[in-house]
Amino acid sequence: MNMMIPTKKYGRQAALFGFAASGIYLLMIFITLAHIETLSGLRPFDMRPGGYSAEQANSLLSALGSSGRRYYLTRQIPLDLAYPALMALTLVSLLKWLGLRGVDRKLVQIGIWFSIGAAIGDYLENIGICLMILSWPEISANTVPVASVASIVKSGLTMAAFVSVLLAVVFWALKRISGRRIAT
Repeated sequence: MNMMIPTKKYGRQAALFGFAASGIYLLMIFITLAHIETLSGLRPFDMRPGGYSAEQANSLLSALGSSGRRYYLTRQIPLDLAYPALMALTLVSLLKWLGLRGVDRKLVQIGIWFSIGAAIGDYLENIGICLMILSWPEISANTVPVASVASIVKSGLTMAAFVSVLLAVVFWALKRISGRRIAT
């Protein structure tokens, strides 16, 4: 029976999930989102951390045209269905790995909640984008503000998750450095 030490398991998971998430992120940034921006001349919904107005949403959807809207649904959205889960799994695994190395439990838990919240926010944003595209030009009055808020929440929670991980890494490194000083 092969028993894996949890710290190794979480480290491997963080690396594997991180590799997959990074690959998808690069595909989105350099291919699908870049193509959407080229087609429309406007920033895609996914790249608007401050949200957007109904006028901005309509401008983007109109500028994309029928084929651009179809591209958003069939190319960008499928990638963005995998990315939030992979990024959350990366951050959660990394935080658990750091937690087993003595990083404060509260910081680890907060970072995990931020990571999960960011993924949920991203999925809500994706639902809103799909609803806007599928109902365009007759977008419901509530769809744009809800999708915009989801974009803002996703962005804020993503930043909070990354800051939590960064703090955890700094605390782990400081603890490790101070442990070496004591040993010498």
